[in-house]
Amino acid sequence: MKFSLSWLKQYLPVHMGDAELADALTMAGLEIDAVSDRYADLETVICGCITQINPHPDADRLRVCRVDIGKSELSIVCGATNIEPDMMVPCALPGTVFPDGRLLENGRIRGQKSEGMLCSEAELGLGPDSAGIMVLDASISPGTRLAAALVLSDTVFDVDLTPNRPDCLCILGIAREIAVLQNSTVNYPEVNIDSEDDAISEVTSVTIEDPDLCPRYAAQILFDISVGPSPFWLQDRLLSVGLRPINNIVDITNFVMMETGQPLHAFDFDLLAEHRIVVRAAQKDETFITLDQKEHRLPHRTLMICDGEKPVAIAGVMGGLNSEINPKTTKVLIESACFNPASIRKTAKSLGLGTDASHRFERGVDPEGTVNALCRAADLMQKTAGGRRIDGLIDAHPMPAPEKTIALGINETNCLLGTNLDQATMKKLLESIAFSAQKLDKNTLQVIPPSFRVDVSRPEDLMEEIARLSGYNNIPTTFPLIPANTTPFAKELESRDVIKQMMVGFGFSEAINYSFVNASSCDQLRLTPDDPRREMVPILNPLSEDQAVMRTSMLPGLLNTIQYNTAREIKTARIFEIGKVFLNMGKDDPPEEVEMLAGIWTGKKTAASWNTKDINCDFYDIKGVVEALFRGLKIDGVTFTALAPESCVYSKPGFSAAISVGDTRLGLIGEVHPLVINNFNIKQTAFIFELNLSDLMAFLPEDKKSTPLPRFPSISRDITIIVDGDIEANTILAAIKNINENLVENILLFDIYEGDPIPNGKKSLSLRIIYRSRDETLEDDFVNEIHATLTNRLVGQFNATLPV
Repeated sequence: MKFSLSWLKQYLPVHMGDAELADALTMAGLEIDAVSDRYADLETVICGCITQINPHPDADRLRVCRVDIGKSELSIVCGATNIEPDMMVPCALPGTVFPDGRLLENGRIRGQKSEGMLCSEAELGLGPDSAGIMVLDASISPGTRLAAALVLSDTVFDVDLTPNRPDCLCILGIAREIAVLQNSTVNYPEVNIDSEDDAISEVTSVTIEDPDLCPRYAAQILFDISVGPSPFWLQDRLLSVGLRPINNIVDITNFVMMETGQPLHAFDFDLLAEHRIVVRAAQKDETFITLDQKEHRLPHRTLMICDGEKPVAIAGVMGGLNSEINPKTTKVLIESACFNPASIRKTAKSLGLGTDASHRFERGVDPEGTVNALCRAADLMQKTAGGRRIDGLIDAHPMPAPEKTIALGINETNCLLGTNLDQATMKKLLESIAFSAQKLDKNTLQVIPPSFRVDVSRPEDLMEEIARLSGYNNIPTTFPLIPANTTPFAKELESRDVIKQMMVGFGFSEAINYSFVNASSCDQLRLTPDDPRREMVPILNPLSEDQAVMRTSMLPGLLNTIQYNTAREIKTARIFEIGKVFLNMGKDDPPEEVEMLAGIWTGKKTAASWNTKDINCDFYDIKGVVEALFRGLKIDGVTFTALAPESCVYSKPGFSAAISVGDTRLGLIGEVHPLVINNFNIKQTAFIFELNLSDLMAFLPEDKKSTPLPRFPSISRDITIIVDGDIEANTILAAIKNINENLVENILLFDIYEGDPIPNGKKSLSLRIIYRSRDETLEDDFVNEIHATLTNRLVGQFNATLPV
């Protein structure tokens, strides 16, 4: 909403400066977005004196003028007939933007250089005269800015109104707010309110078929009018707020809308069939051509303004091409109505027609201001277009707006606002903005809001009014009481953040996929028919087929992410996701939500670099990530056990392992099965792991423990044994730990070998055992004896042999 200070001052004097007024309105709840000088574009228009006039060599009607602009002289081609030597005129320099949007540039006119433009009143937006160049007072010095010479200044304020303040979508609404701020009175324009009369009833009629969508419709008629350009004062008012003048009839409807907030519409009365108005809802598949010459298919229940045969306007939005005011119009029917805001909002949105009228109607207009705005427009039309008014007016009012009475509690208001205002102060504040407030008891006011405040219906609305009128900056600042003892974060939340940080530290990126997946994802993962994860929870109203069911595994989302990236030449990717899977527990029970951690690695071990080899990642790389994760979480006793081929569903047999802590299985790790890779259209191998975070949380240690750094050196010894190929290295490591030799500090597997000269079905395992005592430095002979004992026990337990 824009308003100009010159227009506003018609209704009340303004005692504040521009900056002070903008700040006061903002603090009153009407935020000022911008403050600008309406005549800022005249900065490049200066006063010049014509020193010489010569005929144009190639055009009889043009002349070449020399114009003194103070510091220099310009050569300007001009076609005006009223120019004379020594005349002081406004001269626009290149770069000037005129009110109609034209940009002045340097150029040549019929071969002669023209370095500016001599302007008329109309071209500068300073008057109606366009017949000749504007003549200035001869006492003005050449080179003076035109705005300074004529003392031109008009501040324009741009107000960013919240949707609940439609009463301020007009100049008078803003004036009411300013009057409260500076304790002054608004001078409302005088309006001759016509009463209902039989004379107009003999000429026209109004029928409202849908009173729930149109509770009030008023009309007046003018005969013998003359349609033409508006007087300058009217054009100037509209231009000051950014509206384009059209003609004296349409301009008056826009002027009154900006003045009062009530949108109006003018119909050519002779173009109305049967000379009457019918307000009804649109019929099925009905179409209508609006003023912008576009045809619209009308949605169901679109409110239409019709004559005796056809629609002539979309109510509250835009008029029709078939009844618009034109130069031949001599009779006008003026419409002023109140429409259902929700209906207008729905219509404007569905048709994509956002107009100044719909902007106001969809927020709510003053139901009691309908007739006042109608008569104001009729008065002004008579003054600008002549003609005569048909006696009386039509005011169809089938659903009068009920009077709203609100009980406001004084204590409740102070409690909510944090203020200490008494009843008398609240009463005075509300009455200052035209609210009626009566004392019911010492703690209650009975308040009746004015009809133009359609947004006020609850005590909380009144409390908001009191807060802004008393001054937001006058409300004391208080701070909430914060207890000294705080509640620690939930263990699960803290652990989840730690896991995310660790995974990022391992070089993985977090992915967030939808919990909704395609029902075919189970087939893509090769889940067996009896797998409980096939019993997915369906979505009642899925957005698409790809999001039809709740996921029972994290892997489809991650595999789709890998496919998306590899298809775009991102061949190396490490991603993880923490989220929930949803296991169907039956129709009558909600699904079981299990939190999972899943990760996937595909492509190279390391990023391409001059000092690293281009090697693909493998099973042991992602296994190392999982091991490091458990170490970082301080979880001991983690084992990786090879999965039997029949247990490998979406992982590759021989390259898959179950992850367990003690007797609890937490997940799996392995290479993605080649068939699954094909199902997801991935062109390279990938390695995955899955962990049940809901179960894993139980193994997180409650306390952190530390041990002192060792004082004595360690000694390491290696063992190489040949065992059956199906014996897992982890089994041998566990066997050494079970011996419970106190001096064994750590065991490392550093080599596995199969092939010649190792017999078929056998493999060679090389282990390094680190010994350390906390009490003394170990001697070689003593360690050798213990090491030989361990070696012999392994040979006997696993039927192993030692290499020759």
